[in-house]
Amino acid sequence: MTTVRLDTEGGVGTLTIDRPERYNALDSATLEALEGALADARGADIDALVLTGAGEEAFSVGADVRELVDATVAEADAYMESAQRVTRRIARFPVPTIAAINGYCLGGGWEFALNCDIRVASERAVLGHTELDLAVVPVWGGVRKLVRLVDDETARRLVFFAERIDAQDAYELGLVGDVIAHDNVATYAEDLAEDIAAKPAFAMRAAKEAFEYAWREPDAERGYQRRLWGELFGTDSQREAMREFLDR
Repeated sequence: MTTVRLDTEGGVGTLTIDRPERYNALDSATLEALEGALADARGADIDALVLTGAGEEAFSVGADVRELVDATVAEADAYMESAQRVTRRIARFPVPTIAAINGYCLGGGWEFALNCDIRVASERAVLGHTELDLAVVPVWGGVRKLVRLVDDETARRLVFFAERIDAQDAYELGLVGDVIAHDNVATYAEDLAEDIAAKPAFAMRAAKEAFEYAWREPDAERGYQRRLWGELFGTDSQREAMREFLDR
């Protein structure tokens, strides 16, 4: 698991996506490593989990486009299934999760953050559903959460225009709970996690379960999203959009 790190200390786990040279982009190997690390974290003696990205630039820019640009429908489907499993593990993690957004948080990275219980962002953070610019759609489980956090038209604008918003705008929309000086994001998230870990553990897990049940996505909808995603691969627009992205 060289692209993912799991550290535990004093009841708090920290899960770090560790591909800073690729802005913590998520290739298949990293998704697999994340799934394994989340399983390990679930079995660890922790009462809160922080999810973040390595380096100074990014939480995660989402899917690794280099891997997907020429993907077949079958390959894209397998990738999506893996990504959705990770999102589901984050959303249903038994203890509270905190996304420490330390930079670019786009596409699938933003969907992972949305599925955390609490989000804190660096003042430098840039967030957004940028999938439409790649001729694909956000189907990792984030949109269902998005439409519960903001009004319907705002959610549609964020997705349809692939808008990138800064941390302050995200805060004003209610998408993140705090905007923190860049150098203090990690410490602030750890302090929140320690405060959570100090609460009665059984009651906290019960509270988390109540929220998870309320937000749970039907499996049938996930299957539909996977089909929708897969049908976009192999099209001229998908390949052209991803190649232009890589050229830029």
